[in-house]
Amino acid sequence: MSTDVKNYNAVARMMHWLSAIVIIGMFTVGVWMVDLSYYSTWYHEAPFWHKSVGMLLAFLTIFRVVWKASTASPKVTGSRFEKVASKAVHHAMYLDLFIIFVSGYLISTEDGRGIDIFHWITIPGAGLLFKGQADLAGVVHEIAAWTLIIMAVLHVLAALQHHFISKDDTLRKMIGASK
Repeated sequence: MSTDVKNYNAVARMMHWLSAIVIIGMFTVGVWMVDLSYYSTWYHEAPFWHKSVGMLLAFLTIFRVVWKASTASPKVTGSRFEKVASKAVHHAMYLDLFIIFVSGYLISTEDGRGIDIFHWITIPGAGLLFKGQADLAGVVHEIAAWTLIIMAVLHVLAALQHHFISKDDTLRKMIGASK
């Protein structure tokens, strides 16, 4: 949905920036976690936090997609190529996020245990759905995480290009400061 609104609404902006911070943090923690020693106190604690935050991010992302589909957004500025690329990259980022969520879920629940979200609620486990599930899902999870970070860097570079070179309102729309 797109209309003549000048900025993204406050809820969309908050979800965008919160997601960005959480994604960067989750990626950093994920890279750090794989090198933890079994004897590290974080060996069991870090995955608990990673899974809990990951599930909350999954719920936020689902809400974000629904919110985006049901509220007005400002028009994308730029050339036809930039408009098509913007839409394609945004869709790819959401798809990649869902690949990360599903693969993370499959890694975590292969043994049938659910995912405990900060001791508030447990998401039931799927159990073993196919041979080598955790290993294959782990590879997919890692590739999808790196792909998301690469797309996020390109996203940031595109926003900066719009702001400093094209001198348009693309970045201002996401901080609520369009001219």
